[in-house]
Amino acid sequence: MRKAPMNKTMSRVGMLAVVAVMATAPRPASAAEADVAAIREEIAAMRADYEARIAALEARVAAAEAAASTQQASIADLSADSAAPLALTLDDGPAPAMAGPATAAGNALNPGISVVLNGNYFAASRDLSASRMPGFALGDEAGPPSRGFSLAESEVTLAANVDPYLNANLTVAFDGQGEAGVEEAYVQTTALPGGLTLKGGRFFSGIGYLNERHAHNWSFIDMPLPYRALLGNQYGDDGVQVRWLAPTDVFLEFGGEWLRGDSFPAANGANAGTGTQTLFVHTGGDVNASSSWLAAGSWIHAKADGRETLDPVFGPDIFSGDTDLGIVSAVYKWAPGGNGVQRNLMLSGEYFFGTEHGRFNGAPVDVDRAGWYAQGVYQFMPRWSVGLRYAELKAGDPGAAFAGTTLDDFGNRSWSATALLEYDSSEFGRFRAQYSRDESDVRASDQLMLQYTVVYGPHGAHRY
Repeated sequence: MRKAPMNKTMSRVGMLAVVAVMATAPRPASAAEADVAAIREEIAAMRADYEARIAALEARVAAAEAAASTQQASIADLSADSAAPLALTLDDGPAPAMAGPATAAGNALNPGISVVLNGNYFAASRDLSASRMPGFALGDEAGPPSRGFSLAESEVTLAANVDPYLNANLTVAFDGQGEAGVEEAYVQTTALPGGLTLKGGRFFSGIGYLNERHAHNWSFIDMPLPYRALLGNQYGDDGVQVRWLAPTDVFLEFGGEWLRGDSFPAANGANAGTGTQTLFVHTGGDVNASSSWLAAGSWIHAKADGRETLDPVFGPDIFSGDTDLGIVSAVYKWAPGGNGVQRNLMLSGEYFFGTEHGRFNGAPVDVDRAGWYAQGVYQFMPRWSVGLRYAELKAGDPGAAFAGTTLDDFGNRSWSATALLEYDSSEFGRFRAQYSRDESDVRASDQLMLQYTVVYGPHGAHRY
């Protein structure tokens, strides 16, 4: 019996079959290979995520570049002071308060909306409802406020860059009775060559030093006597203005205006709505790191066609004719090292001179008028300031035909002296107390005024 060889042969065949099956059967991936596959999937997911983020960042960069282009245009939006030396664009208050956020911040909104709130308390030693300034026919805004508490002039302003070439401004003012009126509404160029700037619409004239300033930016609570008597507080009208900034080392600016002639001392848009013309020149610069100066000369020619004014004693007066008025202005500012936060001083004064000739209540008249004021405001420590102001008026002799009328000054020397104390709660809040000895009328009066002013919303820097 020889069975053993067959058994060995079968055993070898079986082993070969097992090996063949094992060689052809699929093998499971190792743990390392599984980790590599997982990492590759994670990298792919991260790549997709980062590509999405990069695309988003690129979109934001494009938007920022577009905004930067618009912002470059807004740099020119400095109300005709854009090319003046830095010292000539400082705020006009006794402190850098009340300037509000920078103009650039205002362009973050289109338009930028700002609000100025003013409130007053006025007390006087006698009833001033029939007060007057002998020798002068006065405009509606020249008189004192009502005694007691009142809402003084408050403003809402909308301003924005229209495009890289124009900006626009609308200021609506609310008087003490809550009645609204358009105070300013104009468009102004921002990118004309050769130092030129054009403005058109309704605006305060560039004559004098204080005339362009809104009430919340006055150095005292009220305007000096010459502004009140000769310009009806301040001259604003509809028309066009051109300014030219000379390419000189010192600040030198020339300007002129052609206006409708509806506002005092003009009236009723004479000469087919072109009744007022003005010319002005401004110059200034730095004395040193702590001091700067400004000088100006202005002239206004205003034609009145049936201008009606109300004298509380003599009743209504009618004037038709021409008013010519010149103004010479001088300003000096000091702050240690040019930083006015701790201490600063502002001195200013103006002299007014001119004539009014035509027909007053039907009779021919030719009369000279003059006035001046000098004032100083000193911030002696952060938040606290004091101020002093003196002002005078002089009416010429209109002739015997006008004896006992509005134009008769009765030999009175019109003057007033004012003292101010101011506290700034912040750069957006201000409280003032002001005392005046007023002898602009034939009867003197002592006057006390209290005021609060707050500013909120984007509000451009004030002029020098």
